[in-house]
Amino acid sequence: MYRILLVEDDRALAESMKQQLECYGNEVVCITDFRSVTDEFRQVQPHLVLMDIMLPYKDGYFWCNEIRRISGVPIVFISSASDSMNIVMAINMGGDDFIPKPVDAMVLNAKVQAVLRRTYELTGNASVISFRGAKLNMNDGSIIIGEKRVELTKNEFRILMTLLENRGSIVSRDTLMMKLWQDDCYVEENTLTVNVARLRRKLEENGLENVIVTRPGSGYIIQ
Repeated sequence: MYRILLVEDDRALAESMKQQLECYGNEVVCITDFRSVTDEFRQVQPHLVLMDIMLPYKDGYFWCNEIRRISGVPIVFISSASDSMNIVMAINMGGDDFIPKPVDAMVLNAKVQAVLRRTYELTGNASVISFRGAKLNMNDGSIIIGEKRVELTKNEFRILMTLLENRGSIVSRDTLMMKLWQDDCYVEENTLTVNVARLRRKLEENGLENVIVTRPGSGYIIQ
């Protein structure tokens, strides 16, 4: 059973979507406080977020960006503003898909199930990668160190996962950049450096030092 956080201020629509998604065996939690979406996100620990764009206080783009700071969990936008500009912006802001309003029940379930399947089921039994006494949770993009859980951003998770999948081999910067930003025409190389530095800092702050080793002129490696 997957847990879905629904961020939709239209209560009638939220209840309708909740019922539709629960018919497929999902657990759906509707946001109640639109001033503290990230707080409820941390409490619920969902496998997927359905995010409306037009919300009270702050819009869905803002909350998507806040969630992306702490988690790589898939986010699917829902909005009546379904023009190409909003769709592109939603994806560029870190969204994984877009569902236009009015929400069609069949489209809703098909897209949600596709994202969940693509994110979780295709990993098979390898839902955890162990390293240096820690565990990378493939389901929610977090690291478990002892009894502590450390949240990673989507890019941090992808970097660590790629390096762990190629453990013992050097992964070039070009390979990592293609892995992370394959949909973008151009990304500054410094962006990768910043993401690697943030990932290292999170690991070091939790007692995992020298996990990612830089090979000057070649890339990065986890021994």
